[in-house]
Amino acid sequence: MPGRRRTPPAPALTAAALAALLLLLPALAAAAPIRLWHAYRDDEARALGAIVAAFKGEEVELLALPFDAYASKLQAAVPMGEGPDLFIDAHERLGDYRARKLVAPVGDALEPGGEAVFQGPALAAVRQEGEIFGLPISQKCMALYMNTALVREAPAYLEDIAALAGALPQGVYPLAYEASNAYAHMPILAAFGGTMLDEDDQFGFVGPGPERSLELVRSLIARRVVPEDANGALVTDLYNTNRAAFAISGPWFVGGLNDEAKRRSRVVPLPKVRETGQPMRPFMTVEAVMLSPQGAQRAEARALARHIAGAAAAATRLEVARTPPVRSDVAVPADDAFIAAFAEQAKVAIPMPTSPAMRSTWEPAARAIRKVLRGDASPEVALSEAKHRFDDVRRPLPPPASPAPLLLVLGALALALVLRWVVAAKRAVSDPTRPTRPTLRRALDRSLPAYKYVAHAVVAIGVLVMVPLVIGAATSLFAGSGESLRYVGLANFISILTARGGPLFASGSFYLVLAVTVLWTAVNLFFHVLLGVSLALLLHRPTLRLRALYRVLLIVPWAVPSYVTALSWKGMFHRQFGAVTGLIEAVNSAFGTSIEPIAWFSSFTTAFTANVTTNVWLGFPFMMVVTLGALTAVPEDVLEAAEVDGATRWQRLWNITLPLIRPVLAPAVTLGAIWTFNMFNVVFLVSGGDPDGTTDILVSEAYRWAFTREAQYGYAAAYSVLIFLLLTLATRDWRWRRRTPGSYIPQGGGAADGSAPAPVAATEAV
Repeated sequence: MPGRRRTPPAPALTAAALAALLLLLPALAAAAPIRLWHAYRDDEARALGAIVAAFKGEEVELLALPFDAYASKLQAAVPMGEGPDLFIDAHERLGDYRARKLVAPVGDALEPGGEAVFQGPALAAVRQEGEIFGLPISQKCMALYMNTALVREAPAYLEDIAALAGALPQGVYPLAYEASNAYAHMPILAAFGGTMLDEDDQFGFVGPGPERSLELVRSLIARRVVPEDANGALVTDLYNTNRAAFAISGPWFVGGLNDEAKRRSRVVPLPKVRETGQPMRPFMTVEAVMLSPQGAQRAEARALARHIAGAAAAATRLEVARTPPVRSDVAVPADDAFIAAFAEQAKVAIPMPTSPAMRSTWEPAARAIRKVLRGDASPEVALSEAKHRFDDVRRPLPPPASPAPLLLVLGALALALVLRWVVAAKRAVSDPTRPTRPTLRRALDRSLPAYKYVAHAVVAIGVLVMVPLVIGAATSLFAGSGESLRYVGLANFISILTARGGPLFASGSFYLVLAVTVLWTAVNLFFHVLLGVSLALLLHRPTLRLRALYRVLLIVPWAVPSYVTALSWKGMFHRQFGAVTGLIEAVNSAFGTSIEPIAWFSSFTTAFTANVTTNVWLGFPFMMVVTLGALTAVPEDVLEAAEVDGATRWQRLWNITLPLIRPVLAPAVTLGAIWTFNMFNVVFLVSGGDPDGTTDILVSEAYRWAFTREAQYGYAAAYSVLIFLLLTLATRDWRWRRRTPGSYIPQGGGAADGSAPAPVAATEAV
């Protein structure tokens, strides 16, 4: 009609909207903030924050991640397009990142003439096959920190430090460093001519030289020159509290020192080892800003990388974090002994290999070092086992398998479902008593509101539970990663169930770990139920005063995050500085006894006990709360009737209370068993699998295959599928079959079979 505006047809509107969206996509992508990931903390994190704040460009989203989870986060996020545009990491991971296509060449992020400004081997460390895959921002290695309040002269030999053992005040260690850490052991190993990885990517931590290096460290610990089981936090604490004359660490160490410790610190190059006459040579790590494949395509991300590696940023790191610069155009104060010491140490440091095989050396090397230092094995035996573990992890992938058998099985299942549907349809047609289609339609219409109520739950469970289960099961049929990913069928399962060709109950085999897991679950569940039910019975007594307060206090272990509790208990179990050792010393002082401190993680029994103690502390409140709720439903008149009939307190508990609360406890015990079977946090954080992986359970073993043994996700997924099958079979048949009187109270007042009511029957049984 004239005067009326015509509305374009719907398809035209849709096409116009899509065209506008396509035009806006580049603008929306450009507007997204630049994502930068790092693992810095303390002064280094503050320096990076100041550098990013000075960047004149797009908004930068800065994310700090824990160092232990850093590589795995990148491996999971970058291939999905959800990772960072650029990230800061050490050069030794470059080979693995390239194999997984997590990093791209820097391109024009390297400033014109930039190759001439980087000093020493910094740029060579990030160059592979003629291309540069990172912009160096620092090079780090270990050096010797001197506590000038306790010592005045730098030692020429390591043995000179050991000679201070009797000259220092009581409780002061001549040297503090992480002796059981493979990275920290490298300087001493190099002095004996050893290495972690040889030029052929084979395990190099074997032979007479490495064995003598371990014997030397073991003697230092035995003479109390070095604290045993020292981690980074303990080394920092000893140095801060003036209980260590020297410390071996890198530039990052100064970030955790207090002001007083910084004032009395002096840094010098590492000494020589008198036995060999050779200097201690640490690994050198070049930290670089790297670009992910998606970040390399963004000009702003490349500009930010150039800014972070620039001269102004290097000056900021030097001023804020005392990080030695790798650029020749950044002036270092002539009187800065800290920077000069690390620069001098870097001249003899060994650049860490970039081969992916390097990642496979850390776990077997660390286990071997711990076994030797705790006296569980000789250096020769421990290093031989370490080499076997390395070779086992690095062995070739299974050959590709044909997917035909899998497709046949899936086809047979689909055919069986179709046949079942056809048979059911024919029965429905031939059955005259079956409701007609209009009747079914009306019933379905009446049920639609109910379906709407549960639809979101079905979708959520499908997306969050079923889809990951299917993906995990599918992953277990593959091996390798990146370009080497291949379908191997059931090869991962066969390898696990045959103990990888070794003895069935060898260390780390599926059957031994399964036995430990079953023992772990049974012992924990016993104490969870025993303590939970006992405390609930005590708190249910009406004559108990301050019941509400006790309930709150006893729930606290359950409310605190499990990883916090696990780390706290691990500290308490430390042999030298833990609270348990302090308690033992207090008992010795009070009663004149001579109880030796316990090395909790040196044997399976004590390490398993430490794990169980921690998990029982975490788990009993759940059983206590469930039992308290169940006790409120126990009829008081039944208990009073039993008491009138002369039943003792024990008889009332055993014949009335426990049978009545058993149906409530059954699902709680089942849940507790599943949670305990998969309690990763406690095992990983308290004992860490020590000694020698004997306290690992199935879920922690799966974690190690996924994240510490060359990221063998298919093999780890096979472990997960086996765990799922074991729990499914166990919980399916886990029913409370024993029906004692009193386990069910029907509403009509009588038992299900017409006999006397359950409470009456229970009273008569008493």
